[in-house]
Amino acid sequence: MEPRRNLKYYLQNVVPMRRTTDVIVTRKGQTTIPAGLREKYRIRRGSRLEVVDTGEGILLRPKVSVSDLAGSGSRSATVKQMKRLLDRMRLEDV
Repeated sequence: MEPRRNLKYYLQNVVPMRRTTDVIVTRKGQTTIPAGLREKYRIRRGSRLEVVDTGEGILLRPKVSVSDLAGSGSRSATVKQMKRLLDRMRLEDV
């Protein structure tokens, strides 16, 4: 299928199904994420977001923090290894 037909299908069938919200960008390049989306994705004050250039637009997604990963590796690492890994990750979060 040619790219134009894919785009046409996407615009006619996929985009209308998505919930959209308009936001305004300030002169400093800032915008507000609507409250419903902040709640849905657990974005709080101080949350870090990853900004991804998809080629079609900008994707903002919550960045996984150390506290999000607590306990996730208990089956595959020793306590000592986990402490070392957490220390490294804490340095990255700063």
